[in-house]
Amino acid sequence: MQIYISGSLAFDRIMTFPDKFSNHILPDKIHILNVCFLVDGLDERFGGTGGNIAYNLALLGEKPILLSQVGKDFASYDEWLQKHGISVEGIRTVEQEFTAGAYITTDKSDNQITGFNPGAMKYPSQYDMSLLDPSDALGIVSPGNLSDMMDHPKYYRENSIPYVFDPGQQIPAFSGEELADAFSGAEIFITNDYELEMTMKATGMSKEDILDRVTYLITTLGEHGSVVNCKGEETRIPTVPLSKVADPTGAGDAYRSGLLKGLAMGKTVAEAAKLGAVCAAYAIERKGTQEHSFTLEEFTKRFEASFGSME
Repeated sequence: MQIYISGSLAFDRIMTFPDKFSNHILPDKIHILNVCFLVDGLDERFGGTGGNIAYNLALLGEKPILLSQVGKDFASYDEWLQKHGISVEGIRTVEQEFTAGAYITTDKSDNQITGFNPGAMKYPSQYDMSLLDPSDALGIVSPGNLSDMMDHPKYYRENSIPYVFDPGQQIPAFSGEELADAFSGAEIFITNDYELEMTMKATGMSKEDILDRVTYLITTLGEHGSVVNCKGEETRIPTVPLSKVADPTGAGDAYRSGLLKGLAMGKTVAEAAKLGAVCAAYAIERKGTQEHSFTLEEFTKRFEASFGSME
């Protein structure tokens, strides 16, 4: 089964300030704030929801197609994706823009100041969706360009292609009506618990109302695992034991990758979610969203240690 990923590609540019922001911000001068923080260098990492999901799927032996958009500075990321066997045929290059980028400065108290430049993400991917084979396609619509997030679900519904809708941090950018339209008809609507509350507030719907419009609702709960809901049935999926907690960033994207892998294998949604839990564990154990790795043999052993046979 061919997996299509709609979602952002971005550079995460991470800086560390060797002091506390509070020592350099005068509370009575906030109205004329003008500060400069000298940082200890810059660490550039590959990220974006689409890129993170694709990376984990590649580790799981899949060859997903990314439907995204990038700018004139994409060369190093392009090389990284192709090195891992990820198709770049669905990625649009917007030459006058930079690739989306998060500029994150963290101080000694773990406070963060972040600037996000959407850059090329302001433009739709313009992928020719008619190239999809409806009988062998599976889509996920994750946070990225808003036009893609509304247009791709519509195409999937009209062509009977199962899709996962994952609005994430883009929830506030939708009207309640737009959000409800995008997830209506999805095979799976997935959020964390906070995002589910935001969705219910934006749409005026209850959890039961949402389940009237989707086949499955998955809610991730951080260290408490996840819950798979369908009409009249709830399945709790526990987390997988960790060797260490290095960075939870990217765990949600990794979870979605395992979920998609399971669906592509023909597993039930609850069984597929267990693959998601294992994949998320690897992400949490390393800093960064695409810094971890595993072989299929290692993944299988870890799955079986927590959940039994993967067959």
